[in-house]
Amino acid sequence: MSIKYSIMHPGTHVWPHTGPTNCRLRMHLGLVIPKEGCRIRCAQEYRGCLLAFLIFDDSFEHEVWQDAESYRLIFIVDVWHPELTAQQRRTLPAI
Repeated sequence: MSIKYSIMHPGTHVWPHTGPTNCRLRMHLGLVIPKEGCRIRCAQEYRGCLLAFLIFDDSFEHEVWQDAESYRLIFIVDVWHPELTAQQRRTLPAI
């Protein structure tokens, strides 16, 4: 498991990118979320960032926009993909 915080200031755009592997899922827990101006795209699906909790496979191309007037703070947790076996998890490097 890997954890970190992400702060996005107004006017921030995280350009399209992919995670390094499909062996993990990424969870976003919103701690400070502006009411308007935040959105995320994963593959072809767009979501507003008003969701308090979001889980996605970041091996799909994704990007984030933060056009609100105040900052956004999320807690990010990476966990093993649930379809991996215990043996597969033991043979992979830490996430």
